[in-house]
Amino acid sequence: MANSFLESEVVSDPQPEQQSMDLQAEPVALALSADDFSALEERIVRAVELVKRERQLRAAAEDRATKAEVQLGEQAPLVAQLQEEVRSLHAERDHVRQRVDRLLSQLDSLEL
Repeated sequence: MANSFLESEVVSDPQPEQQSMDLQAEPVALALSADDFSALEERIVRAVELVKRERQLRAAAEDRATKAEVQLGEQAPLVAQLQEEVRSLHAERDHVRQRVDRLLSQLDSLEL
């Protein structure tokens, strides 16, 4: 009787294991219809095109940035020169204003 009890245990064990294997195998196997696969393929193609376009735009933006940096480097000495010229002109204007004020004060003193 001990053998028959063990045999019944051995025989009954594989069935739940088989059922659990069948249940585990179902989620792993994905059944895609032709329409689903086509839709997925279309989405992948669009994603690839989007990445390509973004890379091209990024490369173009980097080129523009590089050109702008070069142009800025070329313009920096000119900007410094123009700033110095503006300072010089402001100083000259102040000097002329002082001279005009002195002349006006001398004219005022003559009229009295």
